[in-house]
Amino acid sequence: MSIFSKLLTLLRGGAHDAGAAVVDANALRILDQEIRDADTALGRARDDLATLVARRRMLEKELQGLSDQSGRYESSARAALAKGDETLALEVATRISELEAEVAQKTPQLADMKTAEQRLHATIAATQTKVENLRREIDTVKVNDSVQRAQAAVASRGAGATAALGSAADSLKRIKERQAIQDERFKAAAELEDRRTGADLDAKLQAAGILPGGASSANDVLARLRAPKGEAMPQLEAPHLQIEAQPVPVARDEKT
Repeated sequence: MSIFSKLLTLLRGGAHDAGAAVVDANALRILDQEIRDADTALGRARDDLATLVARRRMLEKELQGLSDQSGRYESSARAALAKGDETLALEVATRISELEAEVAQKTPQLADMKTAEQRLHATIAATQTKVENLRREIDTVKVNDSVQRAQAAVASRGAGATAALGSAADSLKRIKERQAIQDERFKAAAELEDRRTGADLDAKLQAAGILPGGASSANDVLARLRAPKGEAMPQLEAPHLQIEAQPVPVARDEKT
């Protein structure tokens, strides 16, 4: 039973958290609706105040009419007394008494209506002030919310741009690595080709001055030009190309 109660409590807590999250996510919309509801209530209150004012004015007119009527009857009663008509004077006095009773009955109602009217005026004015203050606060909150959304968007875009630059730098680094590897492959292939054809060995021999047929140096050319015509300049031969002279056998005369 205790576990079941805790589970129910957990469900209620989850429902409360979910409801609070929904309320927080739609706080501005809820505030706008509450302001509209307050404006609607104020409109009804103003209508009620207008009705109360109209009834109070009607009652004031009615009381004024009763007072005027009572005043006229008083003049009539005095005239009847002056003529000695006691019966008519008594009848008029009875009507005056009724009118005064009605005025006495309705006068407190008029006072209550005036008090209610003043209270309703004060309530409407205070509520209107609160609504206007709340509306200004909501406008400020909306502006702050818009600014914060813009800041969040800029921050998100800045983070995205930073991430994109980092990704671009990584891509550029990988491209350079691939190009360096490709260059080394080309160099290795050229070296293998030179070894296969012997070009690398000839280049080494020519650089050492061993391989014949190489390009003459400037000093060699100048020495050749200074030599007298018809005199051949000795040519260097590579050691590995020199051929030793073999003695030619002379045929002997068998008769000798």
